[in-house]
Amino acid sequence: MNPVLVEVTRGDALGNEQVESIHRGAACVVDIDGKVVHAWGDVEAITCPRSAVKPMQNLPLIEAGAADAFHLSEEELALACASHSGEPTHTERVAAWQKRVGLSVDDLECGAHPPTHIPSYETLIREGQRPCPLHNNCSGKHSGFLCLAMHMGAGTKGYVSPTHAVQRAALMAVSDMANVDLNAMPLVRDGCNAPNVFMPLRNLALAWARFGAPDKLATVRKTANKKLLHAMKAQPYLFSGTDRPCKIITENLHGAGVAKVGAEGVFAACIPEQGLGIAVKIDDGAARAASVAITSILKKLGALKDTKAVSNLLTVPHKAWAGPETGVVRAAAFT
Repeated sequence: MNPVLVEVTRGDALGNEQVESIHRGAACVVDIDGKVVHAWGDVEAITCPRSAVKPMQNLPLIEAGAADAFHLSEEELALACASHSGEPTHTERVAAWQKRVGLSVDDLECGAHPPTHIPSYETLIREGQRPCPLHNNCSGKHSGFLCLAMHMGAGTKGYVSPTHAVQRAALMAVSDMANVDLNAMPLVRDGCNAPNVFMPLRNLALAWARFGAPDKLATVRKTANKKLLHAMKAQPYLFSGTDRPCKIITENLHGAGVAKVGAEGVFAACIPEQGLGIAVKIDDGAARAASVAITSILKKLGALKDTKAVSNLLTVPHKAWAGPETGVVRAAAFT
């Protein structure tokens, strides 16, 4: 059984406190050679990385020359790596990108879901509009897939198929970065309709270590890594959203790394100067626990300093509907 990584407390007016809920999970810190530096729980158990491998899925976009051919900007590369909140800033930029390269929302095969940014969703409702694929948190990644498909001459219809040249390239890039055998791991369909592959949590951390410190990789891959990493460092709002942990953590790393969420309690990060990658998986899939865990590990490694923003991620208060604080979500491990 994995250890309790995060706990949820509840107190009363007299200051008494009781643990109400717990979140078990696994987490690890790995260097670029695959050595496990820190581990909590079963880091060899396979898990689906979900959106935490978006940067690796986008390596072929640069390596094949598509990013240069379509003159993709730093903002567009950040959006390609994004799990964005569907705010107007995100959707308008993705729409402009598509228009510039001759695509439209009808080309996206990611499906539609409401913006996760509640004010943006409320605006849609007030205006009588329905969410479209541009609001999908993966619309930037899919726009990158489409650019790669056009550049390869592989056709844009069905670009999400595991047998499509774009997805074969994306899966191979993930496999290479994580050092996993695609034939030995379950291949699945992600929430955005694109293929993804299960892997041990340790391998996800390895992929992030290599992504952050790619100097030992081949020249073309190293160049692609550096471009995507630079874009994510420079544009944390675009690959995340307002008040999102990815944005807050990356901003507070002050250029010393990036952090990227995945669905179902997955979170990953890199610290390039230390040559380290970090991966977290919460057993019950709770996002609230994953963000506390990844922040705690980055603080333990000295990458995050004591700021108000960091403290608010380490110990997240929850309140009664009338306003008073009733408890917190906090780390239970990582000492």
